[in-house]
Amino acid sequence: MEMDKTIRRIADAYYNRGLSKAKTRDLTGAAGDLKQCLRYNKYHTDARNLLGLIYNETGEVGAALVQWVISLNLQEQQNLAEEYLSRVREQHGYLEIADQAAKKYNQALAYAQNDNEDLAILLLMRMLEEFPQFVKAQELLALLYIHHEDYTKAGRCLYQAAKIDRYNPQAQYYMNIAKRNTGRAEVERRKLKNAFSHRQMQDDDIIMPPSYKENTGWQSVLNILAGLIIGVVAAVFLILPAEREALNRSHNDEMLENLELLNQKSLQIDSLERELVSAAAAKELAEKELASFTDENSAMLEQYRNLVQILKDLENDQISEASLIYVQTDWSILQQEESLADTLTQVYQVMAETGYRLLERMGDTAMEEDDAAAAIGYYQYSLSIREDNVAAIYKIGLAYQALGDTESANQYFGDVIMNHADSEYAEMAKEMRGY
Repeated sequence: MEMDKTIRRIADAYYNRGLSKAKTRDLTGAAGDLKQCLRYNKYHTDARNLLGLIYNETGEVGAALVQWVISLNLQEQQNLAEEYLSRVREQHGYLEIADQAAKKYNQALAYAQNDNEDLAILLLMRMLEEFPQFVKAQELLALLYIHHEDYTKAGRCLYQAAKIDRYNPQAQYYMNIAKRNTGRAEVERRKLKNAFSHRQMQDDDIIMPPSYKENTGWQSVLNILAGLIIGVVAAVFLILPAEREALNRSHNDEMLENLELLNQKSLQIDSLERELVSAAAAKELAEKELASFTDENSAMLEQYRNLVQILKDLENDQISEASLIYVQTDWSILQQEESLADTLTQVYQVMAETGYRLLERMGDTAMEEDDAAAAIGYYQYSLSIREDNVAAIYKIGLAYQALGDTESANQYFGDVIMNHADSEYAEMAKEMRGY
């Protein structure tokens, strides 16, 4: 009992931290904390609903729907997830736009991975015009721009992503690359330095000397004569040498100025060389990032979309439709999410009890319509759920026989005879083999 309370407190702590981050638009950080919360307490409805809101805000609508559907399955009454799902459905065309955006993102990712980057950029640009909140698409487009050394456009994409997910670490990493290669980072560094430096001395800071008294009369005449004498002496002993010294100083200054100019040019060349090296390194890094940019997330989204549709079909007693989607879903991806364990168990149970039989019946219908090739597909689907479905094995043999492929048919009849000798189909298989 005490352990359960401790686990709940830990889960609540993660939820509170995630909620705090979400309020400051640190959506990536918030999502991480909320997932931790759900690992400790998968029934934490508030955390699951908030995680769905974050997914929806960043353009991952399929993942958002999954979280809300699971939330409703775990808590049917007084659950905000029902309101969130209703709002999404009521937004005319929103789900269609989000679905098309996900498909275009997947296609653009495939283009990028197959060296068709121009097509990927064009597809992402058009998609983001309709669905600009898709953060991962903004990041991918920015990465492609960085790869093409178009750092200004990359910065614009990352700015849009930052407006949605302010502290997204991947977007911040790409933004630093873009800033370094556009000079923006240096401008920001200088602004920061000037903001904290001491101020320059202003005109008002100069200390004015005290005023002098005016002289009159003979004292003024004497002062004038003394000034003339001093002027002549200064011309002979001071001004002429000073002029020569000024000329020498001017020449020296000119030399220093030329040397300084040469030094500046040399520094500029060094700076350009460093920028070229930095740009080459950034390009190489972008190429590595792009090469490692797999379709893991897009595959995950596709499987989530399948799970949502399966749950809807099961809710509407459309088990045949759910079964067809089930056999085309990669369950190994969904099994990575611990919070889905109970939901997946329920789906597995329905398929193991009913789904495989319905797929076998679809095969029977196809055989009645003389479409043996389609029937084989349905029977194989049935076997993917229940490997011991001897009826499906036997009927695959019949379907291959109908297609004139006796060798394949005999393989399946032989499987029934050897591995299911006690079944009612064993004798029929022997007859078909001619025993």
